[in-house]
Amino acid sequence: MAAALLANTLYSLGFVLEKRALTALPEVTIRRPARLLRLVLGSPLWIGGSLALAAGFAAQLVVYRTLPIAAAQGIFVSGLVLLVLLSARLLGEETSGRERYALGAILLALLMVVLSLREGADTVSQDAPYPLILLVCVPSLAAGVWLYGSAERRARNRHRRPTTGVEYGVAVGLLYGVSSLAIKGVSSRLTTDGVGGAVLGLLASPYPYLLLFTGAFGLVMSQAALQRCRASLIVPVCTTVTSLFTAVLGTLSFGEALPDEPLRLALRVAGTALAVAVLLTMPKHDASPRPSPPAKELTSS
Repeated sequence: MAAALLANTLYSLGFVLEKRALTALPEVTIRRPARLLRLVLGSPLWIGGSLALAAGFAAQLVVYRTLPIAAAQGIFVSGLVLLVLLSARLLGEETSGRERYALGAILLALLMVVLSLREGADTVSQDAPYPLILLVCVPSLAAGVWLYGSAERRARNRHRRPTTGVEYGVAVGLLYGVSSLAIKGVSSRLTTDGVGGAVLGLLASPYPYLLLFTGAFGLVMSQAALQRCRASLIVPVCTTVTSLFTAVLGTLSFGEALPDEPLRLALRVAGTALAVAVLLTMPKHDASPRPSPPAKELTSS
């Protein structure tokens, strides 16, 4: 639990620092990844945010070795509250009333998932069939890249309405969902006795290669999206998609049993369904800025 809360804090702080650094940089794009990397690596603030995210990754490894996947994702989603608070305080971002209701509903979904857990009743799986992992992950990666490309094409339309970034968040969330499953797999490989055996077992699995792909593409895609959209919206959407993907497909892939008790099962299923419904109904566009009223002419009496 302590490691999960630490991961939440580090991830929220890391995203906010990266967003603040990106606002001071020229526009970045996935079509020029080398330029994007050169710009962000020249920003000490961005590097600080990346180090915070890396530390959160290390904490996440500890969580996956001690908690079931569904339980871990339920706790990770709680970091949305801290993220919204930090975005308002450090970035000056404001959420609309509808978005605040949506975040509240997501937290309610989190509470339902947490209430479905019972200490000692949920097992922590350590392995999954590699063909099944690839069957889940490869189409998800393709869908994430395609969705991101579609959002980019719409963003280049000069007459488009300002986007909230929901599409970007879903696309990056799919990549990070695959990454989360890979982290779970890496944590299971690290339980092998002996360093040599652990390394060989890890290299023979698909997990390090999935991490390399999602790390490279996720870095470029998330930075371009984060620069264009509000962190207080795109990160919660991304986090929710990642958590749902990992909790549902990860639980099935790694063979972690669902609750046997009808009430606990209903809470977990209803919490997952509520989170999905919130994502589908979130606003896709920001309100267009109202034109300033014309200045009144001074007349002499």
